Amino acid sequence: MISHNIIRKPLLAVALIAGLGFAPKEGEAQLTMAQAETAIDAAEAEARANNWNLTILVADAEGVPVYLRRMDGASARTSDIVTRKVHVVITTGGASGAYGQALAAGTVDSIPGGIHYEGGLPIYMDGEFVGAMAASGARGSEDAQVVRVGLAAIGATSGSGT
Repeated sequence: MISHNIIRKPLLAVALIAGLGFAPKEGEAQLTMAQAETAIDAAEAEARANNWNLTILVADAEGVPVYLRRMDGASARTSDIVTRKVHVVITTGGASGAYGQALAAGTVDSIPGGIHYEGGLPIYMDGEFVGAMAASGARGSEDAQVVRVGLAAIGATSGSGT
């Protein structure tokens, strides 16, 4: 015989999590693991076609990593850089390169732990912000090129056209 307490406790936990705002709201756009993997697969193919060894990261709207891939030959340092690019995107809602330009112009304050290199872009699906994607290991413009290919592979945009 199954105890009703065993069944009720998980249901109560799910209800509490949803009620406290930890679970996504119904109808709210989300970035899936499958989408993150597809985006990174496409980005990696673009990087390989250009002989770039990169680390590529996709994170959700809270900045939590969904998928990270470090290609053979990518510097260990690139994993820190992609994380910091994603941090800038999540904090500003814009591209890491745009933040770098605004920082250089003196129009924004420095973000603790942020990085100003190109290659970090927001992910918008159906007009809704769902996360960030970044690459590191080539020139900033090349990192951004790879990320754009990844976004296109899942039908996403950067929202800013960059």
